[in-house]
Amino acid sequence: MAEHLVTGIMMGTQQTITSAGKAPHSKPGRPRVQHPVRDLLLWRVPLGLMSVLFVGVLTYLATRILPGDAAQAVLGQYATPEAVAALREELGLNQGLLPGLFSWFGDFVSGQYGDSLAARVPVTDVVIPRLQNSAVLVIIVALASTLVGIVGGVIAAHRRDGLFDDTASVIALVVSALPEFVVGVFVIFIFSVGILDWFPAVSIISPEERIWDQPIKLVLPVLTLVIVTTPYMFRMVRAAMIEALTSDYAEVAQLKGASSGRLLFRHALPNAVAPAIQVFGLNLLYLAGGIVLVETVFQYPGIGLALAGAVQTRDVPVLQFIVVLLAIFYVGLNILTDLFVLLSTPRRRAPR
Repeated sequence: MAEHLVTGIMMGTQQTITSAGKAPHSKPGRPRVQHPVRDLLLWRVPLGLMSVLFVGVLTYLATRILPGDAAQAVLGQYATPEAVAALREELGLNQGLLPGLFSWFGDFVSGQYGDSLAARVPVTDVVIPRLQNSAVLVIIVALASTLVGIVGGVIAAHRRDGLFDDTASVIALVVSALPEFVVGVFVIFIFSVGILDWFPAVSIISPEERIWDQPIKLVLPVLTLVIVTTPYMFRMVRAAMIEALTSDYAEVAQLKGASSGRLLFRHALPNAVAPAIQVFGLNLLYLAGGIVLVETVFQYPGIGLALAGAVQTRDVPVLQFIVVLLAIFYVGLNILTDLFVLLSTPRRRAPR
């Protein structure tokens, strides 16, 4: 009996060792399927919210630690101590830094943005009309610069190293090196106060008007920003088109008898879509910042001029609201741009 037991143990041990030496026949795990669009949103949206929160906190702290008394600066040097104390209480300047931050954040999230210290009306009544004026300017400029840049880039790529390509490339290179306010001054000199007297030099309108009521005052700001933003679109589209036209598949299509028009619009132009979308988004982001200088040069009644005025007058509620609003615009536009680029590239958007 003991003999049989020992023999059984040894045979079992031998089988265990033999099976351990063999590769396990385990079923391979399912590879994780990647969904680029979903992964992009799951990563970028929380990161964007954190960025907006960081900008809001930084803006509040910056307005609190600025030298001087904000209440005294708003009311002037002849204000009574009682009036200054009342305004300090209204602004929450008597609170500590952290309690004031939490109080401001709670009010902002709940939609209580406060009143403008300069206009003595709700912040939204000051900012929303200016935001509408800026939106009109940005949309017109973005569409015009995109159209001009794409058409110019396609023609330059089609006539590579020709007169149009060389001239347009040099102009784009020179213009892209000029600051927007310098371009604005040149535009004013040429079309308003110097050579030609076609358009008004400034875009001042009454508070009850909207900029589309006097479209002639849109011309010079639009022209300035189109001149500034078009070169980048032109250069990116031209580079993408040339790369596509000199690729192997373009040469194969040409050998198969494809016409130059078919080669240009069927094979090359689709490759310029993704770069054009990226540049369109970058131009919008640029306009959100560069529009401040252009609106100041032309006194255009937009959000950029309102921001500059809030800084000068220490209008803290307006300043905080505009900065956070621009941060939301930046973050949202970045996410949308990346999403559209992903959707315009089939091989990148397909699940893997």
